[in-house]
Amino acid sequence: MEKIKDKKKSPSQKSAGTSRTTPEMSPKLHKFFVGELKDIYWAEKHLTKALPKMKKAATTEELKTAFDNHLEATKGHVTRLEEIFGLLNEKAVAKKCDAMEGLVKEGESIIADTEAGTSTRDVGLIMAAQKVEHYEIATYGCLHQLAVTMGHDNVAGILEETLNEEKDADQLLTGIAEEHVNYDATGEN
Repeated sequence: MEKIKDKKKSPSQKSAGTSRTTPEMSPKLHKFFVGELKDIYWAEKHLTKALPKMKKAATTEELKTAFDNHLEATKGHVTRLEEIFGLLNEKAVAKKCDAMEGLVKEGESIIADTEAGTSTRDVGLIMAAQKVEHYEIATYGCLHQLAVTMGHDNVAGILEETLNEEKDADQLLTGIAEEHVNYDATGEN
């Protein structure tokens, strides 16, 4: 089988062979990008209402603290998105995010289907929260790359900061599950 070589192009070759898209050059891409920002803006605002419910339902103090800390981070994500809208000269308007609505409903279902005060409930809450984090990681990762591609370096930096915080939150939840919550749940009847 023939090995394919990855040829890297110099900046001048890249611009000669491809065009770098900017909002002025591609109104369709800009509109799509702003639409996706509106979607995640709604999602983050929705999470500010869901996280206190998850904290209240959690059993372990460690998980309650994680939800409380992520609520504060999420409020910061809302503020950053509003900053991004301003940088793009767009109005900060939320567009309903069906995916986040579904993920939050799934979390509410886990609370309804598990017994209060159990590690099993915490296992379910961690699972629900990590599904949310993975959705956010995917969204912010794609938005960050689009911002880079479109030449919105200042916006890309803000999105990358949020992306890294979402990754950190996911790792924290994994740690809480692996350190004791999952093991504690194995002993429940």
